[in-house]
Formats: sequence, structure tokens, C-alpha cells
Amino acid sequence: QVQVVESGGGLVQAGDSLRLSCAASGRTFGTYAMAWFRQAPGKDREFVAAIQRAPGRTRYTDSVKGRFTISRDNANNTLYLQMNSLRPEDTAVYYCAASTKAIIGSDLGREARYDSWGQGTQVTVSS
Repeated sequence: QVQVVESGGGLVQAGDSLRLSCAASGRTFGTYAMAWFRQAPGKDREFVAAIQRAPGRTRYTDSVKGRFTISRDNANNTLYLQMNSLRPEDTAVYYCAASTKAIIGSDLGREARYDSWGQGTQVTVSS
């Protein structure tokens, strides 16, 4: 099973930026589908963004489109989430997820398609 560890969370003000990182184990990182999910207090975990194996098609939830960018560095087994123009409603624990199997585009937002999860990193955006 793939091990994933998130980092980069913190406390920022509205309008600021943060970059989350997710370090993954395994020799075939480039073949994994990867994603970010988040869970706000009192709410269910929700999909944020995902990136497929090469050629790396991406998908975003509507509320982050144009503000967040997901990317991957296959040489260093790392997934990123660049978050710009942060809003208080982005406050949540952000989780990195990995799938060793290919995921079709329409399923990228489904939690059940991912078989490895990190412990999460807290992002807090103050108004």
C-alpha cells in the first residue's frame, strides 16, 4: 500500500496563498491517480482536486476553480496543491489520497476510488 504524508498547512488571512505538499512512497508514483480532499468542522469530507497519471488530466470542484492548482512531480514522488486567494470557507483539514489503479475522469471525485490516505494537514483562513 502507498504511504502518503501531507505538509504545508497553517493559519493565513483571507486572500493569502498556501502550497500543500504530499510525499508518497512507491517506485511507480507516476502511475498513481492522486487527489486532495478536505473536511471542514461539522461537515463531510469533500473532493477538492485530482490529477490522473500521465498525461495528468486534472479536475477541480467548482468552488476552487481558478484559485487552486493541483500538480505533481513524478521524479520526487510529490503531489502539490497551490491555493491562492484563500477564503474563510476554505478552512478545513486537507487530505491527500492515492490510487494505484487508473481512475476515469468522471470518478476522480469519488473517495471510494482511492486506496491510500494521509493523516491530513490543517488549513485555517481567518477573515
